[in-house]
Amino acid sequence: MKKKSFAVAGAALLATVLLAACGSKSADTAKTTTVKLGVIGSDADVWKPVAKRLAKQHINLKLVQFTDYNKPNQAVLDGDLDLNAMQHYDFFNNWEKSHHDSSLTAIGNTYIGPLRVYSNKIKSLKDLKKGDTVAVPNDPTNEGRALILLETAGILKLDDSKTPTTRDIKSNPKKLKFSAVDASQTARSLSSTTASVVNNDMALNAKLKPADAIYVEKINAKSKPWVNIIVAKKSEKNKAVYKKIVKAYQTEATKKQIKKIYDGSTIAAWDYKF
Repeated sequence: MKKKSFAVAGAALLATVLLAACGSKSADTAKTTTVKLGVIGSDADVWKPVAKRLAKQHINLKLVQFTDYNKPNQAVLDGDLDLNAMQHYDFFNNWEKSHHDSSLTAIGNTYIGPLRVYSNKIKSLKDLKKGDTVAVPNDPTNEGRALILLETAGILKLDDSKTPTTRDIKSNPKKLKFSAVDASQTARSLSSTTASVVNNDMALNAKLKPADAIYVEKINAKSKPWVNIIVAKKSEKNKAVYKKIVKAYQTEATKKQIKKIYDGSTIAAWDYKF
C-alpha cells in the first residue's frame, strides 16, 4: 500500500515539474512582434540601444534608413513602415496639408536639433559680402525655418508668413543669393557657397562639428514647432506595442545617447521646459 502511495506521489511530482518546465519554455518563446521604424541619418544610432531594450520585451524594432524626408510618411500610409521618427511638428503639419491627408498622428516627442550655419570661407555671418550665396534646405518647412534663423541673425527681413520662402524676403541689404537644395546636400554645398544652413542630422552625417558653426538657432518657446516626433497611423495610435516603444525611447539612457551621438548639439524634448 505504501509503495502504491509513493508511486502516485512521485507521478504527481513529476507532472508538476513537467508543467513548470513547459510554462517556463512557453514564457521564453513568447511571440515576438516586429515593428518597422523609418529613420534618417544618425537617428539610427540613437534608436539602436532602444531596440536592444525592446528585444527583452519581445519587440523586434527594425530600423529602416531613409535619405529623403518626403518618403517616410507615405511609407507609413502604405504599410511599408509602422512608424517613423524623422520630422518635426511643422514639417508634419505641412506634409498633411500638401497631401490632403490626416491619417497620421504624432504619438511621442523625441528631440529638438537646432539648425546651424556653417562656412568654409567666413567666420561670422557679419562677414557675408554683397552678392554672396547662402544655401538653405529646399523643403517648405526647413526652408522657412532657415530663413527665420537668418532673420534672427539680422541678415534679412521677412514678410509675415508662417512658412516663409525666399519670395517672402522683403529686405536683403547685401543682395544675398539663396540656393535652395535638398537638405541632404546642404553640407556638400559648402564648397560652392559662402555659407549653408544645415539640419542637425545632416551636419553629423557630413562630419561637421557643432562647435565650428558660425551661427546657431536659438531655442525658446517659439521653437516648439521644431520638436521632432514619432508618427503612426491614427487608427493604430493606441497600440500597446507602440506605447512600449515610446516609453522605451523616452528615458534617461536615451538622453545620454542623444548627447553622445550628436556631440551635445541636440536636446531631448519630451520633458523639455520651453
